[in-house]
Amino acid sequence: MGQLVHRDVHINVGEYYFGSGNVRVRTLLGTCIAITLWHPVRRIGGMCHFLLPTRNNRRATGLPQSGLYADDALELFADSLEQAGTPAHEYSVKVAGGGNMFPGQMTAAECRAGICVEERRRLCTSIGCVNIRSARKLLEAHGFKPPTEHVGGPGSRTVILDLSSGHVWIKRGAAMQLQ
Repeated sequence: MGQLVHRDVHINVGEYYFGSGNVRVRTLLGTCIAITLWHPVRRIGGMCHFLLPTRNNRRATGLPQSGLYADDALELFADSLEQAGTPAHEYSVKVAGGGNMFPGQMTAAECRAGICVEERRRLCTSIGCVNIRSARKLLEAHGFKPPTEHVGGPGSRTVILDLSSGHVWIKRGAAMQLQ
């Protein structure tokens, strides 16, 4: 019996993918967030890679949705779920990213030391922490189950979602040092 051949789809900042089959969706994150969804019965799912929590003025200006923003990315997922005829609560949800790429610049001693604690994250104004809070809030508002998370802390992450199995792999990278 031959090996299962996967097609790799790489998504960049602001991109989004939803589908099925022997596909592995991958991305590289710093302060950005990747959200993966997978339906264990239908074996469909996807990933978004957002940069910022919101573009507050999109609806006022009539601009199209952009996966650069968390609120738009969740709307893209909602549209895909509606097209698939599946409710949000049936999906396995994982959130990754929100890393601190320059820990030496953080004001809190824990953050400079690379220790990312939830109590500090609730008040933190770094873009990684703001993105984490935004992802949680929007997922809850859209009716998704609480996600499994690999968020915060120093450094980058590579995230891979296998749509044939629902497996998600996360590889941690290093934080950058200012010289």
